[in-house]
Amino acid sequence: MEFAPTASLALIERRAAALATVRAFFAQRGVLEIDAPALINAPVSDVNLHSAEVRLGGATGETPGDVRHVETPLYLHTSPEYVMKRLLAAGASDIYFLGHVFRGAERGRAHNPEFTLIEWYRCGVSIDALMDEVAALVQALSGGEAASRPIEQLTYREAFLREAGFDPLEVPRSDLERAAQRLGLDAARIAVSTRDDLLDLVMGAEIGPRLGRGRLTFVRAYPASQAALAQLDPADPRVALRFELYAEGLELANGFQELADASEQRARFEADLRERDRRGLPTGPLDERLLAALAAGLPDCAGVAVGFDRVLMLATGAASIDAVLPFPTERA
Repeated sequence: MEFAPTASLALIERRAAALATVRAFFAQRGVLEIDAPALINAPVSDVNLHSAEVRLGGATGETPGDVRHVETPLYLHTSPEYVMKRLLAAGASDIYFLGHVFRGAERGRAHNPEFTLIEWYRCGVSIDALMDEVAALVQALSGGEAASRPIEQLTYREAFLREAGFDPLEVPRSDLERAAQRLGLDAARIAVSTRDDLLDLVMGAEIGPRLGRGRLTFVRAYPASQAALAQLDPADPRVALRFELYAEGLELANGFQELADASEQRARFEADLRERDRRGLPTGPLDERLLAALAAGLPDCAGVAVGFDRVLMLATGAASIDAVLPFPTERA
């Protein structure tokens, strides 16, 4: 039946219970739920993310006969991060978001272009404390045996040494190219790939699928070149104060000790735009409101985004994200 949901009714009920669990989890901790606009004025600059563009056709005029059609280019948010940081800079304290976000060019067993994200920010805490809270939420949502999974922490370097046999911070590019070729990337693609592209391939195709087997595996201390919106580690500026969480080979979360330096963030955004231009990817305006918020003063905080649908896959043993979504994009 083409009109029917891809998730069973029992799983739809489980999904509703899980959403309630998320809200109860944060209510017990005094974290405020916020609402964020899905339509925003500036797209994400990250070369690995793709903002869906929306054009709102409309009419303006003082009288029915005075009509001018206008189109306003907007973007569907890939995350509420920028808006949430603006709230923090405006005086909000611990906050969370639970809702839909959108990412273009993503569809697969664990990807749907529209999905549910849990994102939250804790003021005055370290990413170590945030990782503990992420683990507690995932366990609360998992139930049964999945709730008692042991927790493992690895640095990005340790994960590569253990699973791929080389140090990602020191490996020569020639060795990275051979690893990429072994994983099926052709010579032409290798030639135009950056060092981080090749590291991402190894992480995504070889290392990530092996992580979190029977446990929750946190990978921390990503290379500084992959810091995104995270601070660099003052003890080792080669790496960022950033972590990801894996379970059963799936990435579930991405967290940062948040960068509060507006000048540094602007420089990173501009570097992103240059790289997008080099790759022939669309570019848009920088989010000047976010940069103004950072300049005004972002409180010391750590933040994380967790894929709700993927956690539900883990909790229910679903093999595909379609099994936990009432209506994936093709049936929406």
